[in-house]
Amino acid sequence: MEAEGLSPSIASPDWAAPWFADVAAQGQAVGRALAGGAGLPQALSANGASPVRFVPQAELPAGVAYEQFIFDTGCVPTRENLHDFFNGLCWLRFPHTKRQLNRLQAAEIASAGVGAVRGPVRDALTLFDENAALLQAPEPLWQALAARDWQRLFVTLRPLWAQARLVLFGHALLEKLVVPYKSITAHVFREPVPVTLGDDLGAWDAWLAQHLSAPVLATKPFTPLPVLGVPGWWPANNDPAYYADAGVFRPARTDPS
Repeated sequence: MEAEGLSPSIASPDWAAPWFADVAAQGQAVGRALAGGAGLPQALSANGASPVRFVPQAELPAGVAYEQFIFDTGCVPTRENLHDFFNGLCWLRFPHTKRQLNRLQAAEIASAGVGAVRGPVRDALTLFDENAALLQAPEPLWQALAARDWQRLFVTLRPLWAQARLVLFGHALLEKLVVPYKSITAHVFREPVPVTLGDDLGAWDAWLAQHLSAPVLATKPFTPLPVLGVPGWWPANNDPAYYADAGVFRPARTDPS
């Protein structure tokens, strides 16, 4: 994002890519602010409603947990890098869900403290925050995804993807897709997004925030999805042979017993 004030070693996002569709408008607006000389915290704070304020990383005191600081102050320490750029965009796009994730992190810290081992709930919270995706799709697609039946999911049922919508939530996932490669895999939240919510991401955000809790996350409610297998997301997947790569499209594990 050299033109947008971040490290010149980082490639500039292709905002026309389908995986960036839901953050592209705000991403470009933040990029214009960066190009005008704003720092990343200032640029994020000026572009969209958010329950938090973005501040320079230096405002995070030594020895204070990042999540606890956000909970206590309503401020998100932000570095001048692509990872925190996408984290900020996720706060702007999914403010209720990001706030809920932070509340749950703070509750876990209050209960167990900050140690070398996060525990299952904090691990799941971090995984959701970094790599989750949301899927609104017909039931046959969900069944094939849960079974990791990739040929059925992407080849046999390919026409059904016209009725589906995959939205990427995790900011590390979005960061990886700046330079896409075949094996990039999202953790899809196993709760289907209701079709009654339509395309309204504000409604998705409110729904998701209400569905995330410590007991739910402790079950690791995710299923893997190689995102460049999604029809229309990568030209090479027009060839059914694309999905024969078992190193990426891995079969479901079988019970050793």
